[in-house]
Amino acid sequence: MSKIPGEAELERIAQFRKMATDDPENELAHYRLGDLLLKGGQAAEAVASFRRTLELSPQFSKVHQLLGQALLQAGQRAEAADALRKGFGVADERGDYMPRDEMARLLAEMGEPAPVPKRAPAPSGPLLNLEIGGPAGDGFKCQRPTCMAGARARKMPAAPFGEELGQRIHATVCADCWGDWLKNYSIKVINELRLDLRTEHGEAEYNKYMREFLGIE
Repeated sequence: MSKIPGEAELERIAQFRKMATDDPENELAHYRLGDLLLKGGQAAEAVASFRRTLELSPQFSKVHQLLGQALLQAGQRAEAADALRKGFGVADERGDYMPRDEMARLLAEMGEPAPVPKRAPAPSGPLLNLEIGGPAGDGFKCQRPTCMAGARARKMPAAPFGEELGQRIHATVCADCWGDWLKNYSIKVINELRLDLRTEHGEAEYNKYMREFLGIE
């Protein structure tokens, strides 16, 4: 039985639908729109959003998982299995163990053969950078779902600002992802939503989108 979205959920869906329409290259908007649609029981529409997200960011392993779930909810079992198998390979290659293992679990529940991981279980010690010529990271594990730094991730030298939110960002988000927010997406959010950061409403909206971008919602 499909869930009927409430007024607040419908407003959020409309916000991200507008962001995705105004900026078709914004993978964050497509991802969040798909996530909200899936949670609201609109699986068929969520599938389209997740597929567009993967066109823009094919290594976003969490979206492969969500695409598989949306396809299952939409009654497209064969397509769901294909999406989950492909996503398992992407997540395994990247070392994204949580979505990889969740996709393996979903496939097993469907009665599909369990994929065989190529990577060993997640290491407990500092991560090593194995990319030839790539800059070395410092072992920091970024928790942003779309982080592309992987083993190159570096911890920020200090919290970007005071208060609890700044400390959470410092503890969970790498320097590259924070820089991506500041240099690229924060400007899009301010311009597209016409935010006045001098007002409480403008600051609250800015912080809301920042949390979603950084994966600390």
